[in-house]
Amino acid sequence: MVKRHSSNVFVDRLAYSRHSNGVMTACQVPAALIHQIQEELDKEEEEMMVFLCRDLAPDLATADLREILAALNEREKLSPVGLSELLYRVKRFDLLRRILNTEKATVEAHLTRSLRLVPDYRVLMVEINENLEKEEVGSLLFLLRDYTPRMKMAKDKSFLALVIDLEKLNLVAPNQLDLIENCFQSIHRIDLIRKIQNYKHKALMSSVHSQPVYVNARPASLTNLNLIDPPYNSGIQNGSKEKLQNGLNHTLAEPVPMSIQESGSASHKGTDEPYRMQSQPLGICLIIDCIGNDADVLEETFRGLGYDVHCHRYLNIATMKQTLLDVASLQQHRNYDSFICILVSRGSHQGIFCTDITCSGFPLEQIKNYFTPDSCPGLLGKPKLFFIQSYIVPENEQECTSLLEVDGNDKNIVTKVIIPRGADIFWSHCKVDASTLEKSSTSCSYYLRCLAELLRDPYIRKLTISDIHTELNGRVYKWNETAEPCQQYSLLLQHTLTKELFLFPT
Repeated sequence: MVKRHSSNVFVDRLAYSRHSNGVMTACQVPAALIHQIQEELDKEEEEMMVFLCRDLAPDLATADLREILAALNEREKLSPVGLSELLYRVKRFDLLRRILNTEKATVEAHLTRSLRLVPDYRVLMVEINENLEKEEVGSLLFLLRDYTPRMKMAKDKSFLALVIDLEKLNLVAPNQLDLIENCFQSIHRIDLIRKIQNYKHKALMSSVHSQPVYVNARPASLTNLNLIDPPYNSGIQNGSKEKLQNGLNHTLAEPVPMSIQESGSASHKGTDEPYRMQSQPLGICLIIDCIGNDADVLEETFRGLGYDVHCHRYLNIATMKQTLLDVASLQQHRNYDSFICILVSRGSHQGIFCTDITCSGFPLEQIKNYFTPDSCPGLLGKPKLFFIQSYIVPENEQECTSLLEVDGNDKNIVTKVIIPRGADIFWSHCKVDASTLEKSSTSCSYYLRCLAELLRDPYIRKLTISDIHTELNGRVYKWNETAEPCQQYSLLLQHTLTKELFLFPT
């Protein structure tokens, strides 16, 4: 006798064969089991499950969960495997184990190789619902007043209930999500826009391969961001404004199946496990401001984020190198979950001068070498973020420093960039002509000011650091639209992060 794996017992236990005498088939489950599961679910979980089943029983749109599951069971649409998928989608992994005697990994394996019960569109909406705060749903309801004046705008309406109302008005459908995207743009939820764009991308790929569109494709939220974000051009022509504002298209990649997280906060969590950010403090934030205009705001901002801030002003190169060495040697890194370094200085395109006047400068490339695993073992596998503001001192011949993506055919663009070596590095480098300091010696960097404002925003700070930087790109672009050429900022982002990174406890 062949011994079966214990995780498949639930299929054996619930499998029946129906002949002419009316005995249940393997496509059905006992009514007592449906009752038991329904009793275990709370009101919100019932709402999610009803929403997931909406396309499976369109004639039962107003029925409760028990009626819908019973009807699907009678119609032989609710197999034990399908029931396990529904529990998986609402993250009731405890019921999978206790009632269906299976594991989350078993269900995931089935979903990767077989057709799913629930359409991807429904899965996407449920995932978005779980990632929205109550206040954000209220904002969506307000924004949609212009589109749905006759819709009942109850204050306690859930996002899923809102979607159903929009579906009834033909404003939202599996292939019609622009309205929701626009609303997410208004409340700065770029992460949710990315979910929708990945869903659309997979639907397009499915269509190209002549497979069913929007239904039973890969899970809609399973994204795999590029390790290196494309550079953006500060001198973008007007025609590329839309490209930058919707620049998330540049980061879409073929999705990779991941498991749904079983523990921790569900808020804004993708299916990729993010970097661990639970230490107190979250890490050391080293600020070296050789200009003296930004340190106070930056220190307050990162201290508010939960970092142990070490702030230094007006260092020469020798002192800066010693400071980097001293900070990299701190044993506290072993107990912390991340590291941030912010440098503000005059310099050249590839180096910084600090307060020194006559020198060749210190290569920017070498700064991160102080914090590699060899130099700083305590930061192995942990995210290391660098924000550099360089005030470029002109040379004999002005060099084009535009590093943002350009829409035209400008052949003078400098394409040489500094690419971080090693994993877990986030490198944001902003350049502006040093003449901006001569015009206003006390004004802070627009780049760093916007960064601080974004990190202080209670909604935007919930995004991943990559999404926050996308917002930062947009603000720099708008500044450059009206600024004089010598006051335009060029912004470069390169990173080798291997997970999503949130700058708050996760």
